[in-house]
Amino acid sequence: TDAVPIACPCPCRVSSVLNRDVKQFGKKHMFDASEETCWNSDQGTCQWVTLDFPRTVKVSELHIQFQGGFSSRLCTLEGCRAGEELVKISHLYPEDIHAMQISFVEETVLDKLRITFENSTDFFGRIVVYHLGVLGERL
Repeated sequence: TDAVPIACPCPCRVSSVLNRDVKQFGKKHMFDASEETCWNSDQGTCQWVTLDFPRTVKVSELHIQFQGGFSSRLCTLEGCRAGEELVKISHLYPEDIHAMQISFVEETVLDKLRITFENSTDFFGRIVVYHLGVLGERL
């Protein structure tokens, strides 16, 4: 495919950060390409990540690397164009492993993407993401 990384850098929000320790566990660590750092959510159900793209993109792939034991068996992707309400795009069913996982999504044109982690494999609902990549094309 001609898909290229489009997620980063762009404004990003997350549902929570473990112990509010953004220096150690903040959202920026999902995009720093380091094997040592990660975003670690606090406990609680349905953690999420929202990406606000600076310009419209067509998303075709999602690359995500969880920490085994702190992944999500079900991820809901929602997206929208600027000024619109989020609408459901698709569901992903990642494995509970540490390896990079690649999901192909129906090509969708959007300005905002939210990934909701619906079903954490951690008893307390924590999610740990080492790498998050969104691929597609900038329009």
